Amino acid sequence: MILYINNQYHYETENLIRSFFPNDKIEVVRELPAVKQLPFITALTRENGDDIRIEVTVEAEGFFAEDGDTVPADSDDLEKTVERRLAVCLYGLLSRLTGRKQPWGILTGVRPIKLFRRLTEQYGREQAMRYFTDELLVSDEKARLSAVTEEHERKILALSKPLSFSLYISIPFCPSRCSYCSFVSQSIESAGKLIEPYLELLCREIEYTADLAKKCGLILETVYIGGGTPTTLTAPQMSRLLSAIDRSFDMSTCREFTVEAGRPDTIDEDKLGAILSGGADRISINPQTLNDDILTLIGRRHTAAQTLQAFELARKTGFKHINMDLIAGLPAEKAESFTATLDKLCELSPESITVHTLAMKRSSRLTQQGRELDTGGEPPAAAMLRYAEKKLVPEGYHPYYLYRQTRMEGNLENVGWAKQGYDGLYNVYVMDETHTVLGCGAGAVSKLKKPASESLERIFNYKYPYEYINGFDEMLRRKERVEVFYAELAEYISQICL
Repeated sequence: MILYINNQYHYETENLIRSFFPNDKIEVVRELPAVKQLPFITALTRENGDDIRIEVTVEAEGFFAEDGDTVPADSDDLEKTVERRLAVCLYGLLSRLTGRKQPWGILTGVRPIKLFRRLTEQYGREQAMRYFTDELLVSDEKARLSAVTEEHERKILALSKPLSFSLYISIPFCPSRCSYCSFVSQSIESAGKLIEPYLELLCREIEYTADLAKKCGLILETVYIGGGTPTTLTAPQMSRLLSAIDRSFDMSTCREFTVEAGRPDTIDEDKLGAILSGGADRISINPQTLNDDILTLIGRRHTAAQTLQAFELARKTGFKHINMDLIAGLPAEKAESFTATLDKLCELSPESITVHTLAMKRSSRLTQQGRELDTGGEPPAAAMLRYAEKKLVPEGYHPYYLYRQTRMEGNLENVGWAKQGYDGLYNVYVMDETHTVLGCGAGAVSKLKKPASESLERIFNYKYPYEYINGFDEMLRRKERVEVFYAELAEYISQICL
C-alpha cells in the first residue's frame, strides 16, 4: 500500500490506514508521480483562497473512490481540524473498500481515556461522548466504556500531587519467552548467569535513585516490580531486592506495591512469603488462558492447574489483592475457551482482572513466524471483549483503566477491571502520564513529568541485562538529570502548590 501525501498529517494518516490493513507494509511518498502503483491512497491538502481544501482518493484493483472537504482558514485549532476531517474522509473510503468499521473510529492513539477526560473537562461528559461518536466516529459501545473508565480514573488521579512519583523496577528474565512477547526479557536458560550480577547492581541503582528522590523532595505513591517475570528470582534474591527498596525509600507514603508473579510455574510458598513480608500488597498471577493446548502453543510452560494452585497458595499466604491477566484473541482460541477461562476466574474472585487483546508486535515470535492479524469480518477477540464486559459488571467489577496498542487484533483495546477499592493505581498513573516515574533496571525508562502540563522528559536505561551491567556507571550519570530537572522547576512547583 502506497500513501501519497503532501502535508504534515502523515503519521495519523498512516496509522489509520494500518488499522484497516495491519499486515501490509505502508510506503509514504511525498511527490505524486504521473502513474501511481496500485493499491494506493492520496491524502492531499491545498490552500483554496482563504480555506484549506482536503482531497482523498483510494484506488485498488476494481475499486476507486474519492472524497473531499473544505475547512475555513479561521477555524478554531486549524491544524487539528484539518487533520480530523482528512481522517474522516479517509475512514469513509477505507470502510467502503474493506466493508468494515473500526470500533474506535479514527482514533489511533494509545490513550483514548486521556482525550476523553480533556473533552469532559472542557465541554462536559455528554458533549464528550457526542464528540467521540459524531466527530471521531467511535462506536457507541466504546464511547460508553470510555466514559465509565474515565469516571473511575478521575478519582485515582486526584490522589497525585505535584511532587508525587512512582517507582518501576525491571526484572528482565523469564522461564521462557512467550510467542506474542515483545518486552525486553531473556530466558533464564540463556541468561541465568547474569541474574546475580544484575541484582547486585540493581540494588545499587535503587539506592542511588532513592537518594535523588529524597534530594528533590519527591513523594512515593506506588511501586511496581515488573519484567520479564520478577518471580524468576529465588526467595532470598526477592528478599534482597525488597529490602533494598524498603531501606532506600520512604515507604510511609506508598499507596500500592505490586510484584508481577505473572508465570504460575515460578511461584512457590517461599517466594510468596518473601514478597508479602517485603511489603508488597498486590501481586499479578497471569493465566492468559486456562486452555492447556493454547498455553503450549504460545510458549507458556505452566498448566491451567498450576495457575489455580498458585492462586490458592497466594490466598493462603495472605494476599488480599490478586490481579489476573487474560488475553483475548490468542492463536487458535475459540470464544468458548475464553468464556470458560473468564467464568473460572470469576469463581476464584480475584480483586482485579485485566483483559488484554492480542497485539502482534513486530519483534514477537508469532509475527516473525508469519502469523497475521485477522482482517476478515469481526475478529473473535471482539466477541470475547463483549462477553468480558457482560460477565464482569454483574460480578462487581468496573473498568478503571484502558489503553490501546498498535497492531491489535480487531483494532480493539486492553481494559483493567477491578472490584471497588482495588483499582491498580500504578497502571492509571503510567497510562495517564500523571506524574514522574523513576525506573530502575534494564529496559526501564524514567519519565520526568512537569506538573500541571503535558511536558515529559525521558531518561533511558540500557535495554538488555548485559548492557546494563557493562554500562552501569554511565547509566547512573544520565540519572543526574533528575536532580537538575527538579531544581529547574523549583519555583514553578512552589507556585502551583500554593
